[in-house]
Amino acid sequence: MLWHSCRLSSNSWMGQISCFWCINGWYACSRAGNKISRGCEMSFLEGVSNTMINDLLISNPTQADVKAAYQIFETAISDAFEKEGLGFLREEIHREITHKKYLLDASLDKPDSDIYFLIAKQDETVVGTISFGPCGEDIKKCTENQLQSVGELGSLYILPGYQGQGVGSALINAMVAHLSKQGIDQFCLDSGYKRAQKRWLRKFGVPYKVVKNYWGPDSDHMIWLCKVIDFIKE
Repeated sequence: MLWHSCRLSSNSWMGQISCFWCINGWYACSRAGNKISRGCEMSFLEGVSNTMINDLLISNPTQADVKAAYQIFETAISDAFEKEGLGFLREEIHREITHKKYLLDASLDKPDSDIYFLIAKQDETVVGTISFGPCGEDIKKCTENQLQSVGELGSLYILPGYQGQGVGSALINAMVAHLSKQGIDQFCLDSGYKRAQKRWLRKFGVPYKVVKNYWGPDSDHMIWLCKVIDFIKE
């Protein structure tokens, strides 16, 4: 069990928090695809040992981190599509990368932005990202706007070389604590990929909504609605 300290600061969602994280339990990476976006993916990487990363720092990104975060989007999203067997969807990959860059820029450029990012650093190298912001269009559409007032957890991307080492777990723990401190009691997330859905089902349980054949024959979309308190790490 490894303990890492971090300090979070915010734009529109919160003030500052001093906190400690216990990086423990499950290990995650991420992926999103497109209609607009197929949502987040967490996956346990086969063949990767569950070795913890020492001295992992979680913080808000600054302008100095933008280039490194862009590289994470470009590398991790392409890698995730390849692992899903969808590497040939070059236009969708490009669209997803561009969209994530836009979200990050918006979170930094607007003082009152409703998009909140965290990054993970190892030895000054940005190795992972996560975001929280307004509910996405796929979730709104699939739920007939039932969750439009619930914020969405997304943009969970880890550099391939750092996957399976607790980075995703630490980012989610940090984001959940951030939400708790802000008095936010729920979050939602979604996935349109079978590979991802299996992992989300294990972590978050029965989906709030399953839309059959949303992406095509035998290709469903799943949405989860989660209580923050259920995922707070003591």
